[in-house]
Amino acid sequence: MNQHAADIMALYRRHAKTWATGRGKSLMEKAWLDRFLALAPPRAAILDIGCGAGDPIARYLLQQGCDVSGVDSSPDMIALCQRDFPAGDWRVADMRRLSLGRVFDGLIAWDSFFHLTPDDQRAMFAIFRAHAAPGAALMFTSGPRAGVAMGELEGDPLYHASLDGDEYRSLLTASGFAVVEHMTEDPACGGNTVWLAQAR
Repeated sequence: MNQHAADIMALYRRHAKTWATGRGKSLMEKAWLDRFLALAPPRAAILDIGCGAGDPIARYLLQQGCDVSGVDSSPDMIALCQRDFPAGDWRVADMRRLSLGRVFDGLIAWDSFFHLTPDDQRAMFAIFRAHAAPGAALMFTSGPRAGVAMGELEGDPLYHASLDGDEYRSLLTASGFAVVEHMTEDPACGGNTVWLAQAR
């Protein structure tokens, strides 16, 4: 495995509080979250995969009446969720080995899934499927094209990877999801590349 990819979990453990402070509460994702929620029933059970500190995405989902469960590999991030959002169900877990034994009306992996290597991303689609109820919404962010891009967090190298769009479409289809909406580098959402799909 790429060493920078292997360091991701330790990186977010070291810098959890700094990351949470820097992330802030601004919700540029609101339009996409509303599209996601439009595919789910009222008071939907939502799984936030790579939930971070829960702000602002899990906060918004809770405010909309959702039953939110969140997983993150950083115990410090989960501790912040438990402190700030006691209504949620928060667990320390590696998304690559996720097996919660239940299904959800919606799954979201916003700015988390793209820290995985390409092979680990491919394997995640079976995990998405295993946790998706019939008709469940799935939303995740990726890179705009295949490749690796390096950022930084507090001076440490921060790994991101992406498959190409055709492969994501193929993986979604093979896993029983239909693409509802996709936008590359959405200018209204901080340049995020977003995938919104629904379980068939």
